Amino acid sequence: MDCLFCAIVAKTIPAKILYENEHVLAFEDINPQAPSHVLIIPKQHIPTLNDLQANQIDLAGSLLYTAKHLAEQLGYAESGYRVVNNCKEDGGQAVYHLHLHLLGNRVFTWPPG
Repeated sequence: MDCLFCAIVAKTIPAKILYENEHVLAFEDINPQAPSHVLIIPKQHIPTLNDLQANQIDLAGSLLYTAKHLAEQLGYAESGYRVVNNCKEDGGQAVYHLHLHLLGNRVFTWPPG
């Protein structure tokens, strides 16, 4: 399996899973950029945000709703958090499987850099 995140979905690579349903998986980032750094992915392989199709709008909404739900569970929904998607090389995407970064438990500045 060439895709790291597909291997995590298949459970052939371990991860600290925080949330899972039929379509979405969320797990702790192994290189955290904040005290709380969770990756939220579709279980279906979609390489980039550019590859998202019209028939996957509900899946995209599920990813965002999962971010909101986890921010509440992890205790920083009220104080604030950041949700990021990096798309392609210039956007900083390192793993070509669509994913959101949920970052919390610290103050973020703007612009992000």
